Amino acid sequence: MAKTSSSNPRKAAPRGTSGSAPAKSTRAKRSAERRHDILAAALEEFSGHGFEAARLEDVARRAGVAKGTIYLYFADKETLFQELIRWQLTPVVGAFEHATQADVPLRVIADQMIEMFVREIYGTRRKDVIRLIISEGPRFPKLAEFYYHEVLSRMIEAFRSILRRAVARGELKSDVFVKFPQLLVSPGLVAILWNGLFDRFEPLDPRALMRAHFDIILNDGRAA
Repeated sequence: MAKTSSSNPRKAAPRGTSGSAPAKSTRAKRSAERRHDILAAALEEFSGHGFEAARLEDVARRAGVAKGTIYLYFADKETLFQELIRWQLTPVVGAFEHATQADVPLRVIADQMIEMFVREIYGTRRKDVIRLIISEGPRFPKLAEFYYHEVLSRMIEAFRSILRRAVARGELKSDVFVKFPQLLVSPGLVAILWNGLFDRFEPLDPRALMRAHFDIILNDGRAA
């Protein structure tokens, strides 16, 4: 009679289960890192040369990948630029939307907004992305449209929400800022443009500029 083999306690795991999980995790991590490197390289190339003149082969060289690798992650240069906007600005927009949900006085939200702008935008490469939109948007309207829907429309709606509450509380005597919330962010745009063009001649303090702007708004047109 044939001898029955004993069960092996070290049986191999079924294919496609836990045995392959570490490999999949490593591949996913490398893929995410490669995508990050491509986006970081794109930021440098677009900032240095503009959207039209920037070349994907130069983005690939800076990222340390083959040009064809870019197409594994992004369909074309326009898609790469759009994902650059998402990567850089969507987290800030989300954080701002969350902050404006708090039912607190406008002065408190204004202080939070100023600090968030200085820390998360003006003090980072995100301001370069905004400058790119300003300079390239008129020639590439699809990029401007994408930026409007992904960033501006959400920011405008968040502003209007807090401004309506401020009018209801009597913190603002007019609803002009509800109608034109762009007036609130104008000092931030001035600071970004000034930084790129004239800061070496006359440095501008964006925090002080924005605080002065809100002092005038909250004091009915008078500086504090």
